[in-house]
Amino acid sequence: MVETAISLERAEQIVDGYRADPSMLIQILLAIQRQYRWLPREALKLVSDRLGVPSSRVYQIATFYKAFSLVPKGRHEVVVCMGTACHVRGSPRVLDRVQQIVGVSPGETTPDMKFSLETVNCLGCCALGPVMVVDDKYHGKLLVSGVEEIIKSCA
Repeated sequence: MVETAISLERAEQIVDGYRADPSMLIQILLAIQRQYRWLPREALKLVSDRLGVPSSRVYQIATFYKAFSLVPKGRHEVVVCMGTACHVRGSPRVLDRVQQIVGVSPGETTPDMKFSLETVNCLGCCALGPVMVVDDKYHGKLLVSGVEEIIKSCA
């Protein structure tokens, strides 16, 4: 796990905003993830302590759901669908082009923390394949030739 100094002030505010209610664990972790773009170890410990939930339970939730990351993510998250419909419509070529442009493989973040690249098995919009999501914006019926413009629009 990557260690980095962070301020826990915002994480404390998030927990307090949910009245330190243990039944809100997932929502609290989602809010912390949105704030920091990952779940820092210090924040997970804070959540465990403030909610009175064992740290093993907090880590179980944080590692079970793909929405959570225990490593820092880039400012821009690029997700390429590799589901069957997208795959047969060219998502492997889209992924190759994204990798060429940003210089990292799926599951990695660029050294400048600008981009994180992920793949998923399905985004649920198969008729639009191949699909790439950048910062929660869906780009469907994507051509390899259009990938660079989308990535560069994040600059």
